[in-house]
Amino acid sequence: MSDVDQPGSMAPNEAKNYLGFDFSTQQVKAIVVNDRLEVLQEAAVQFDNDLPEYRTHGGVNVRGDGVTVTAPTIMWVKALDMLMDKLRVAGADFSTIAAVSGTGQQHGSVYWRRGGEKILAELQPDRFLHDQLAMAFSITDSPIWMDSSTTAQCQALEEAVGGPQKLSDLTGSRAYERFTGNQIAKIYQRRKEAYTSTERISLVSSFACSLFLGSYAPIDFADGSGMNLLDISTKTWSQPCLDACAPDLADKLGTPVPASERVGNIASYFVDRYSFNPDCAVIAFTGDNPSSLAGMCLEPGDVAVSLGTSDTLFLWLDTPKPKLEGHVFLNPVDSNAYMALLCFKNGSLTRERIRNECADGSWDLFNQLLDMTPRGNFGNLGMYYDQKEITPELEGVFRFNKADEPVSRFTSREVEVRALVEGQFVAKRVHAENLGFSIGTGARVLATGGASGNKSLLQVLADVFNAPVYTMDVANSACLGSAYRAKHGLLGGIYKEVIKGQTFTLACKPNSDADKVYTAMVERFDHLEASLMKDTK
Repeated sequence: MSDVDQPGSMAPNEAKNYLGFDFSTQQVKAIVVNDRLEVLQEAAVQFDNDLPEYRTHGGVNVRGDGVTVTAPTIMWVKALDMLMDKLRVAGADFSTIAAVSGTGQQHGSVYWRRGGEKILAELQPDRFLHDQLAMAFSITDSPIWMDSSTTAQCQALEEAVGGPQKLSDLTGSRAYERFTGNQIAKIYQRRKEAYTSTERISLVSSFACSLFLGSYAPIDFADGSGMNLLDISTKTWSQPCLDACAPDLADKLGTPVPASERVGNIASYFVDRYSFNPDCAVIAFTGDNPSSLAGMCLEPGDVAVSLGTSDTLFLWLDTPKPKLEGHVFLNPVDSNAYMALLCFKNGSLTRERIRNECADGSWDLFNQLLDMTPRGNFGNLGMYYDQKEITPELEGVFRFNKADEPVSRFTSREVEVRALVEGQFVAKRVHAENLGFSIGTGARVLATGGASGNKSLLQVLADVFNAPVYTMDVANSACLGSAYRAKHGLLGGIYKEVIKGQTFTLACKPNSDADKVYTAMVERFDHLEASLMKDTK
């Protein structure tokens, strides 16, 4: 009998499916796609509703100080047990899965106690994972991205490497409270015994990957870039950063790998319990933001803009310029490239406030006012930060006339509406360019999120970036990205040639005068914003 005919082996012409997981803040979900990247099955487990015994709210527990935010590590394991059964009920045939990958909420960390890997290697298929892994963790509540209790550790890390810009140059970001290095430093300082008994520190992504691998999975480059520990130039841990956080940290983190790395085959536990093919490949898991870039199928030169409560930009970069705002990660689908992430807190809620004040709560009237005002808005320019902004750290509303003089109000409703929309989108271009992005021939803006159905908004977006805007339906971009990366990791090659699953709809093209109008406005905006930042210091 040949190898391909043996039981459990996948024949070359057999249908191949791909399984992606998403361990997000509020739920764990999974999606199965076929070789044409068509969705076959989906399932999800909500932490609050489906696992009430852990008493989470929004998937997390907030401690009494209001700044320490964690999630029970074992809850994620139990959710996976439930999810696998849901997938089976939904009709998933695990024997057809050729590769598995996944994603996890960025910046969360998991602490395996000594002997944890031995437990993973000896899992019994007749018992649930959560029963067998209940004692596998030295820290039972995982710090997550919402935690902001490590301000002192952030300051110490920046000082240790020569300041915030130096840290950003090294790791792609200045020190952030939620980033893993600072969380590890806090645990080492306050819980030395638990730290000492820790055999391996995982991110949520590599922790989830470890469950499928049956051994400790490596941290991937892209998710590792969100730790304030990885040197994004050398793709190795930065020793000065490690030394500033905790001793023996390199050994506890393991060696990072590309996000497309095949880290092994699926553990025998899943073969025996769920009838996975033993040849099923496990591709490194990554963070939710990098996985979203993969799910949206970004290409070099593209900008993805998610227009929601917060507005988020994803950028594909070849040569980044890390700054004090924004984040630069290694690219999840091309380890020789980078991705940048910019988050703007004042998104849809600010647009809704101006709609209510200027357009009687009507989007139709809002769009009419926007459309009737010329590009450039007669030289009027506005910055609207109802809440203290992330990028930049400003709060308040700032209006300027064509002479760059501050004014308390604009002369008409239509000027106010256009000032808001132009200001929001010009800010995105300013900070994208500050991180190394440049608009080139053939560039696309890919729009998603709740406001991406508003063509008047998208026309301004196209004009500001001087690039056509395409819309796409990517409600599960991180989870889809996991399934896509599973296929890419198995087959190799150039990502965009392997993955052709996303379809985009052209929404609008830039007007012929857009480049002239908005290149000048970008320079003005950058100068005025810098002046405001200087005044607040």
